[in-house]
Amino acid sequence: MSKTKIDLHEQEAEARESVDAIKAEARSNTTNPIVILLGILVLAMVLTYVIDSGAFERQGNLVVPGSFEVIEKDRSLANLFAIPGEDDGKGAAEARPVSFIGTLMAIPEGLSRGSGLIFMVLIIGGMFGILTRSGAIDAGLERLLSVFKGNMYVLVPGLMVVFSAGSSFLGLASEYLLVIPIMAALSERLGMSRIIGLAVVTVSVKVGYLTSVTNPIPLTIAQPLVGLQIFSGAGFRFACYLVFLTVGIAFMMVMVRRAGFSRTEVVEFSAERLSLRHTLSLLALVMGVGILVYASNRWHWHHDALSAYYIGLSLVLAALSGLGASEAANAFVFGMKKVLMASVLIGVATAVSVVLADGRVLDTVVNSLTNMVGGGGPVLAAQGMFVSQLLLDFLIPSTSGQAAVSMPILGPIGQLSGVPPQTTVLAFLFGNGLTNMLTPTSGTLLAYLATAQVGWGRWAKFIFPLWLIFSFIAMVLLTVAVEIGF
Repeated sequence: MSKTKIDLHEQEAEARESVDAIKAEARSNTTNPIVILLGILVLAMVLTYVIDSGAFERQGNLVVPGSFEVIEKDRSLANLFAIPGEDDGKGAAEARPVSFIGTLMAIPEGLSRGSGLIFMVLIIGGMFGILTRSGAIDAGLERLLSVFKGNMYVLVPGLMVVFSAGSSFLGLASEYLLVIPIMAALSERLGMSRIIGLAVVTVSVKVGYLTSVTNPIPLTIAQPLVGLQIFSGAGFRFACYLVFLTVGIAFMMVMVRRAGFSRTEVVEFSAERLSLRHTLSLLALVMGVGILVYASNRWHWHHDALSAYYIGLSLVLAALSGLGASEAANAFVFGMKKVLMASVLIGVATAVSVVLADGRVLDTVVNSLTNMVGGGGPVLAAQGMFVSQLLLDFLIPSTSGQAAVSMPILGPIGQLSGVPPQTTVLAFLFGNGLTNMLTPTSGTLLAYLATAQVGWGRWAKFIFPLWLIFSFIAMVLLTVAVEIGF
């Protein structure tokens, strides 16, 4: 058969797979995440009409406590169809709500602002398209499962300890995007849903960020803002880490059993040696992850640098795969198609913060949330900080961004209400980490879901019980922290 005919057959197979996926999505009862995010975007637009506009003074990116002032705003419905950027004769000191047209324009603005993460997700999808087409993933999983005899009760705890430690001590999160497709495929090979593999990684990462023993991403910003030495208080946070990790592992063990995995069932796995090409491809992937972890922490790589690294790794894997240039390119494009939904989701999620910023209501929300924290004694104040961070993280999913906005305000409130500075930081960590387990406005969570090919609605239903358990544990640990003067 000629190569042209082979390519046509491959394209037809890919087209059938895409159609089948669309039909399966249509038959499912879950709401498409785009619909959910568009609803949140419309709600954000409505809030710009309902909530007063206001602003804090800032020194650089940091808020000056006590500097909030309400800004005069024209709430008339005539603004509903105003064109952004039109000169309406109003002074810069006056705000106005975001129009319907402005809300639509926020979506491409969100796509632009989230472009670094969007392209990184697409490139990772393409890279795993090459690995999947070469057969290296399937062969590697088969060999791994034969070594452990397919025992998820051994694999899951071990992997969760490794993943969570990387997040809690080093701040790893986007680096695990490379691992998620492998974990999802592993779950499928054992007859379980892809969501189990996704959860093994995601729960581990969230446990790490909840406690952040030495995680530099939140601590280098949050702790100095309340007068603390960076990485101080690591002992108590490590104890919290052990508590959350133990509960997270127990939850996953229950979900693995519910998913149908049984130790008593004998599943045969191939113990054949990997081919040279598969061995080299998998070694390159493992070495690539190791180099990535070192380099991203050593040189503080951001999305552009990470994407360039993934492109280089994709070229190496394509050369080792034996597919040929055209077939590897086709596999790369097909892999990108599987995560294309992520680009729209990340863009719309980012558009929510664009609308709130354009309507100048975000500072008003921050001010209102922090006003509810102060009274009732230190224990209730610490709980109030935690709840305020849960709500605020929905609007500011960025960990470092939320720290820069909220900590200069919460620090003085904590001092006045008797909450120790370390506990103030802990309340911030708990609130930020918990909301990012669930919120559809988190770009990182959407990237995880995209690479695992799991819908947000399905994920929310799966993770919500653990979210409630973690919330209760967080409130108990905050009470303990206040009582011992942490």
